[in-house]
Amino acid sequence: MARNYAKSRKPREESEVLIEKMVQGGEGMARLPDGRVCFVKGALPGERCRVEITLSKKDFARGVAMEILDASEYRAQPRCPLYGRCGGCSLQHLASEKQAEFIEHVERENFRRLAHTDLPDSFCIRTGNPWGYRNRARVVVSRDRAGDREIVRFGFREQESNRIAFFKECPVLTPALNAFLQGPAREIFTDKRKRFPREIDVNVFDDGTGKVSFYYAGMPAEDFEKYAQGAVDIGGKKIETDASVFFQSNLSLLPELVQSVCNAVDEGIASGKASDEWLIDLFSGVGFFAALLREKFKRVTTVERDEGCLRHAEVNLSANRPADARGTSVQNVSAPAEQWLAQNVVDVPATLIVDPPRTGLPKEVLDAIAASSVNRLIYVSCDPVTLARDYAKLAASGFTIGKAEGFAFYPQTPHLEMLLVLSR
Repeated sequence: MARNYAKSRKPREESEVLIEKMVQGGEGMARLPDGRVCFVKGALPGERCRVEITLSKKDFARGVAMEILDASEYRAQPRCPLYGRCGGCSLQHLASEKQAEFIEHVERENFRRLAHTDLPDSFCIRTGNPWGYRNRARVVVSRDRAGDREIVRFGFREQESNRIAFFKECPVLTPALNAFLQGPAREIFTDKRKRFPREIDVNVFDDGTGKVSFYYAGMPAEDFEKYAQGAVDIGGKKIETDASVFFQSNLSLLPELVQSVCNAVDEGIASGKASDEWLIDLFSGVGFFAALLREKFKRVTTVERDEGCLRHAEVNLSANRPADARGTSVQNVSAPAEQWLAQNVVDVPATLIVDPPRTGLPKEVLDAIAASSVNRLIYVSCDPVTLARDYAKLAASGFTIGKAEGFAFYPQTPHLEMLLVLSR
């Protein structure tokens, strides 16, 4: 007799809990009968639910809501059939019009807990279209054969897995990206003259006019020039970029962030906390903010270590651009921000803009800012937790929050972009 050696999954612990609040990452927080905190995926504040425990530690646990016993009035039916499988859009179970409100509560608590300060009463989160907004994404292109016919499918990586969740249309991608994937992309990746691997990660970018550029690792130089290059128009200025480098993924909301940064710059100069002598843009990417603000300053320095971004910054701030009235001096520096700032401690009241990755500002940058004569700092952050941590350190050197704003660049997710205007 054949034996079945397959092992059945060990039954996991289950518990009935009441969700107290939402925490960073969009999970619900509850307490188990033994008093431990449990972070629950797919649950909303005020809900009573049956939870399967997926991780059990001495001091806390994690779980997944298996059954909602008492549902929140703000619970929504997820629009996407891949909800819960795809690695994105984990807040689809919360009504779109309430997401910013819930996330605002989370960030206010983060600042109280991590920075020991309250965000201003005026702090609010700006929102846009909750669907069809995402103009930049990384998708997996998968090629298979069905007889003598080649099939191309597109997908995203599943949660905590390398498996692919395939889709025909993603509800958060722009219409232009969905149309590109279902049309031209199929022809491109079945071109028999090119040898694509069976699976390949591809960056796609919609420039806001419906023109789509794309990039994949190993792309031939001639194809890079033909297919990867792009540009966006923001505030009447053309900003060049390409699909291989970072750029914001919500062009419809980006002008509001730009306007807030411009207002902060103007207010700083008018108040005397900063001057028009020097704009320093750290982690400057393609020179986005510097290109939009250069006419306000006598001198502009961008600092960026990514060579691809730096090439675009040199174009976006080049002398070939229409000359501004004051003949601004521009320097594009290729260096780690922490290294450059530590070696160039600022001795004039410059305007400083920082837009670091999720890891926040390195200690060397925080120390250099503290030692400089910078009295006005504009901090753009893609991770409110590291922002709160960094603010706590900046506060120790005399900085206080003058303005705080949030920008919901990624609706249906718990991610938030934040702007802090700091002065001392």
